Amino acid sequence: MVVPVIDFSKLDGAERAETMAQIADGCENWGFFQLVNHGIPLELLDRVKKVCSESYRLREAAFRVSEPVRTLEVLVEAERRGEAVAPVDDMDWEDIFYLHDDNQWPSDPPAFKETMRKYRAELKKLAERVMEAMDENLGLDKGRMKAAFTADGLHAPFFGTKVSHYPPCPRPDLVTGLRAHTDAGGVILLFQDDKVGGLEVLKDGEWLDVQPLADAIVVNTGDQVEVLSNGRYRSAWHRVLPMRNANRRSIASFYNPAFEATISPAVPEGGAAASAYPEFVFGDYMDVYNQHKFEAKEPRFEAVKIVAGMVCTNK
Repeated sequence: MVVPVIDFSKLDGAERAETMAQIADGCENWGFFQLVNHGIPLELLDRVKKVCSESYRLREAAFRVSEPVRTLEVLVEAERRGEAVAPVDDMDWEDIFYLHDDNQWPSDPPAFKETMRKYRAELKKLAERVMEAMDENLGLDKGRMKAAFTADGLHAPFFGTKVSHYPPCPRPDLVTGLRAHTDAGGVILLFQDDKVGGLEVLKDGEWLDVQPLADAIVVNTGDQVEVLSNGRYRSAWHRVLPMRNANRRSIASFYNPAFEATISPAVPEGGAAASAYPEFVFGDYMDVYNQHKFEAKEPRFEAVKIVAGMVCTNK
């Protein structure tokens, strides 16, 4: 099995119905799919690859003395002394920094800020087009998902970008690249390395490669889309494996609800369905998620249900 690859340009043509069905399949049965011909200029994607790789080269020396590297060195030295060692299960072999509208961005290389500003603007538009396709497939009014994420336009959605590199790892048997998890938010758009693999998604109990594909954008659904769809769409478990002789680049953008937004299952107009998820404020969910990111997601929904109940009781 391979993660579905969808030609997004066909959404506006004679093959629209088939393309919508492919998107539905990706959301319902995978939680992951790849978009090609998505409308983002390939020249811009080339610039993004260049500035992010250059940015990592400026950070590489710092990673060599980071906690993951030091921890692995301690384990390897203990192994040399004949001691039994166990893989690290609470740390990731990853160099990261975040971009959003309110934080400080790297100023070196000089083209970084302008390139990533344009890229994020394109990704945000693409995320909203994907969300509109989800609305339609779910039988919701156009813009329903965006309205939920913005509290009906009262707040801006949170749109963040995580720039990651997974440097060569001398002992991939002792550390993870990124631990298995589901994403907390809404729609995630990943511009992954087109040569170095390592990203895997859990499908029917089996870990499968999210195959590198030049100039594709990988889309996955987060926990909030699962809630809004009342479980019809599922957030998928995924992880990144470290590579012994390769440096993996990964640029993930997250179109998430505003922290003030209230999230609950959206039922199509005229429809009726039992709610499988609680109503909660996204900021409250993030408080729970940040403490339990790498644990089962179902208890997170129960925990935030308790939080929501306490708030109502205290009013």
